[in-house]
Amino acid sequence: MAKKKEETSSNLPEDILAKLKETKKELVKEEQKRAEEKHAQELFERKEREKNLSFAELLERHGDKGNKF
Repeated sequence: MAKKKEETSSNLPEDILAKLKETKKELVKEEQKRAEEKHAQELFERKEREKNLSFAELLERHGDKGNKF
């Protein structure tokens, strides 16, 4: 019911309203894609930083845990 009231109270024609809704869906998809790409980039950068750590830095960070190997 609330949806019908919302549609009838709009002063925009239905075709324009449908285009706006479609555009909103596309923008949401793009935002999700950007968020996923940002997350992937952060993971990649973290792995690259870890690759460049010296043995002493890795030992300091992870400690002397004999059960790793």
